[in-house]
Amino acid sequence: MESWSQRDLKYIWHPCSQMKDYETLPPMVIDHGKGVYLYDTEGKRYVDVISSWWCNLLGHCNPVINAAIKKQVDELEHVIFANFSNKRAIELCEKLINVVPKGLCKFNFSDNGSAAVECALKMSFQYYYQTGKPNKKRFITLTDAYHGETVGALSVGGVDLYSEIYRPMLMDVVRVQAPDCYRCPYGKTRGNCCCECFAEAEKTFEQYGHDACAMIVEPLLQGSAGMKIYPPLYLKKLRKLCDEYDVILIADEIATGYGRTGKMFAFDHAGVAPDIMCLSKGLTGGYMPMSITVTTQKIYDAFYDDYNTGKAFMHSHTYSGNPLACSAANAVLDILSDGKVLENANKNAVYFNALLNEKFSSVKNVGEIRSIGLINAIELVKDPISKTPFDPKLRIGYQIYKKALQKGVILRPLGDVIYFNPPLIIERDTLDFVTDIAKECVTEVLNS
Repeated sequence: MESWSQRDLKYIWHPCSQMKDYETLPPMVIDHGKGVYLYDTEGKRYVDVISSWWCNLLGHCNPVINAAIKKQVDELEHVIFANFSNKRAIELCEKLINVVPKGLCKFNFSDNGSAAVECALKMSFQYYYQTGKPNKKRFITLTDAYHGETVGALSVGGVDLYSEIYRPMLMDVVRVQAPDCYRCPYGKTRGNCCCECFAEAEKTFEQYGHDACAMIVEPLLQGSAGMKIYPPLYLKKLRKLCDEYDVILIADEIATGYGRTGKMFAFDHAGVAPDIMCLSKGLTGGYMPMSITVTTQKIYDAFYDDYNTGKAFMHSHTYSGNPLACSAANAVLDILSDGKVLENANKNAVYFNALLNEKFSSVKNVGEIRSIGLINAIELVKDPISKTPFDPKLRIGYQIYKKALQKGVILRPLGDVIYFNPPLIIERDTLDFVTDIAKECVTEVLNS
């Protein structure tokens, strides 16, 4: 009889994968999960230290979220969201209004992160089109950005692995050289900079700001670029610059929101607010596909008029406002409401980063260990002095990933950056375990 893996490979084309790799590393078919652990059909246990693509916020099969979805499924599974609504969606907005940055107050529902970004881009373009500034139609973004994989989202992204082959079909956007605190061109370090690199943004806005409708950023953390972390001061400066040039500031908080950076949203570190915020991943605790594009009253008002003026935002998704997803999202906010989960996560974040520095300080190919909240990343390089990377053909990170799987830890790398982005509920004994395994695997691969 064929195994589950064999049956999988007969039909399924997996995302973000070279399927030929599956000849030597077949898919691990997961049977069930609990907390930070996943169990495959062979009974093997894995620590999900990457939160299943960064979305599992409060552990697998969380009893509170489970109960909310079970209750909802007997009441209403879905209803069209045009001219109709549902109680769970309304409740979710009433809760979110109390935690999103000040000024954000209108919620447009989609069904995934890329869709939320597409919504934000279209919203920004149309806003200026119908407020008397049709020339403002360009988008500004950071180099090395990642905002999703639909055509618009890819256009404002900048990771060639995902977008290079599609370049002929993408929008022409303006790119600002992103902050790189590890390889700072100004010779600064994380502890002594004043965001001198922001001069790149100022030059770009001077040239293109008058024709730009929006600037989109991953606040403080460029995830797919290798977990690059930059200071909150950059966001403060960017807020001021966007105001100066009348450019909408879009915060892609899909990966950084919901406590991942130590605060509810990454923008909270900077004490300023964006004009539009995109939410997904942790929004439903990793349970259901859903996203929200949140914006201001000012932007909303530019679309509010008689139907025949043609100003309505004609953007929709079949599963917008899905009650099952909203019930999960409400349960997530209920769990987070007393602040204890995030408080404990922040305490464990300090412990975790100290643990990694202690265990990896003697590993010769460690270029930098960086962290924000519970997110930690170890960049492995050929030469730490010159910061020269390994030849990507060696696939050092991938070799470490394979060894870690054998030892029961999921460490899916970004190139040669080994990262940890666990559920907020992870405990210290599990952090001890995953750092021990990571050290073993890194050492074994580098020594070989």
